[in-house]
Amino acid sequence: MEVPTSPAESPLRLARRHRNWTLERVVNEIDSYLGGSGVTASLLSAWERGTRRTSARYRAALCAIYGQPPETLFAHQDQGRATLALVDADQGLMNPAQVVCGFEHLQAAMVRVVGLAMASLAIVGSRSRDLAYLATIEEVLRMQRRLVHWRVLVGPPHRQVLKDHLVRLLDLRDPADRTYGMQTLHLGMMEDQVREPERFFVASESQAVVTIPSLTAASNFDTGILLAHPLQARALVEHAKQLYAGSAKLETLTAIEALPVLR
Repeated sequence: MEVPTSPAESPLRLARRHRNWTLERVVNEIDSYLGGSGVTASLLSAWERGTRRTSARYRAALCAIYGQPPETLFAHQDQGRATLALVDADQGLMNPAQVVCGFEHLQAAMVRVVGLAMASLAIVGSRSRDLAYLATIEEVLRMQRRLVHWRVLVGPPHRQVLKDHLVRLLDLRDPADRTYGMQTLHLGMMEDQVREPERFFVASESQAVVTIPSLTAASNFDTGILLAHPLQARALVEHAKQLYAGSAKLETLTAIEALPVLR
């Protein structure tokens, strides 16, 4: 029997309704497919409405569950938005990137990205330990109260200085605060490093730095790529937001204090 629909309904919601499934049923299907996911009914509803964007991991699961391709299921999320696929499109993104080599040069480039952030600041990785870099992040958040910050760890922090930094972020911002009509601090951790391998980058709405394998020594983290095109930078901000959506949230002091430190 055909299910009555509304013109405003997204393809993702239609796929669920045509199966007469509840949101909770789809959450169970995702959990079964992935072996546990952390997806909630409210997050799934946001994906269906297009107010949140589904990450690649969950897109693959939903495509398998519904038997439909991503360009169909997620058209309502991707229309008119910068996506990770744009890095291969002919929209000015093929401009040469700058290789930054040497710890001091890399840190200077990362600090510059943080300092230029006005609307968005996204940082992914668990190895940060440079005090000047971390202090710059805190100062920018202190000065730019409307700046939205996503901080996603990939596994526990490697150093105590990063854990201490996370505590200071909670002193600066309350993730539950909606004074400006939105959440301005998002803290999370990807726990499964097999499904979500380690990666490191810092991105604002205008520039980004991605750490790559060192050009000097295998044990170093002193080389990166500076991306100066805004579409590239915004694509990485979107990358961090997708990771955050599937992360374990670290938005209380109790959650951060419970984190182990690897070194």
